[in-house]
Amino acid sequence: MGNVGQFARLWGPRRPRARSSVREHLRDTFWFAPTVGLVGAVLLWLGAFAVDAEIVSRLQRAGAFDEVGELVSIAEDARTIVTTISSAMMTFIGVVFSISLVAVQMASGQLTPRVVRIFVRSRISKATLSVFLATFLFSLLVLTSYESETDARQVTSVPVVQSLLTMALVALSLLLFIGYVSATLRLMQVGPVVDRITHETFRMLVRHVAEGPGGEPLPAESARIAHQGRAGVLLDVHVARLVRAARRQGVVLRLIPRIGDFVMPGTPVLAVHGGAAPSPRVLRHAVSVGVERTFHQDLGLGLRQLSDIALRALSPAVNDPTTAVQCLDRIVQILAAVVHRPLGTVQHRDRRGAVRLSQDVPGWTDLVDLALAEIRESSVRSPQVTRRLLAGIEDLLLLVPAERREPLERHRTLLLQAVEHTVPSAADRRFASFPDRQGIG
Repeated sequence: MGNVGQFARLWGPRRPRARSSVREHLRDTFWFAPTVGLVGAVLLWLGAFAVDAEIVSRLQRAGAFDEVGELVSIAEDARTIVTTISSAMMTFIGVVFSISLVAVQMASGQLTPRVVRIFVRSRISKATLSVFLATFLFSLLVLTSYESETDARQVTSVPVVQSLLTMALVALSLLLFIGYVSATLRLMQVGPVVDRITHETFRMLVRHVAEGPGGEPLPAESARIAHQGRAGVLLDVHVARLVRAARRQGVVLRLIPRIGDFVMPGTPVLAVHGGAAPSPRVLRHAVSVGVERTFHQDLGLGLRQLSDIALRALSPAVNDPTTAVQCLDRIVQILAAVVHRPLGTVQHRDRRGAVRLSQDVPGWTDLVDLALAEIRESSVRSPQVTRRLLAGIEDLLLLVPAERREPLERHRTLLLQAVEHTVPSAADRRFASFPDRQGIG
């Protein structure tokens, strides 16, 4: 609970914001930030062009034609630099990102394909691409500002400020490139990847804490609303929109599938309790469906990704039990953060405190099985992993209340039985059955 509490103290409990799902969906795209960067480059150029024109205009009104001539001379000297920048920047972009995509492909092959999503959501990756493209476009626009006229009395604009801004953008691009290479190299390491997954999980847990547990009984079910969109994974629901629709209709809505479930057209997604169903127009775009799960509202995605990385590490083709141990460290950390949390149902309330939306989330047994079952079955022949798994279970047993001990004790018993039946030597069985937080420390 310490990690979740730390995040909660930093951000504090808050109601879900109306645009939170839109923000999360934009973070999962790689086109939005570069597009904003290109638009910003155009706006910056228009502003710099206006400043350059105003400087020349004031100097001409003051009769300082010698100063205008000096500006023209400076701009002509900078023109070669801007031309070089514009011709080299796109090539630089292509080479850098080709190498980066190869690195991401290697990381996805060694860990799990789902680490590509970390690259897509990376702020430094988006910032780097945005600034690179903005620098390229800005330099092209600056080249259009140069005039063939050299008479100081007839010049209308001298791109001095524009040239300086181009050089500043190049300097910023170089700094971002250093940070980008560092971030890409970290993506190829197991530790930073599992740490990032854990961090995203705790961010989601804070939102889950803010929403609060369920428990209030619902009125009788009166109708069901079917999914009308495309088939895919249920990514999230627009909580604020559903709460408003239920409040106006005077009903309670219940989300039937869990976040992360696969839904098809015609599948019931919302149950209406206590009255008539809201208009389909009101509920349009309230349920988001996509091709891959996201961290926005998915309580089990972090454990799923960590389990995937551990399973690949334990496969005969990879045979890297140390990576599995690193994943178990984070799995135990996440489970420890929810040992005292009410799970199973979340109820969202309106401003007056009335329940308007109810949804099922994974319970404690579901999370434990997701985190431990597959790793337990694959770790029998790796004493490093069995020892770490037993240590993690014992640590969790010290934290959980009595009513939540059963799934942990069940997995411990099954693991010890599997070791007993699989490992032929009695000494090896005792060694593999001894808990150790480092596996083989």
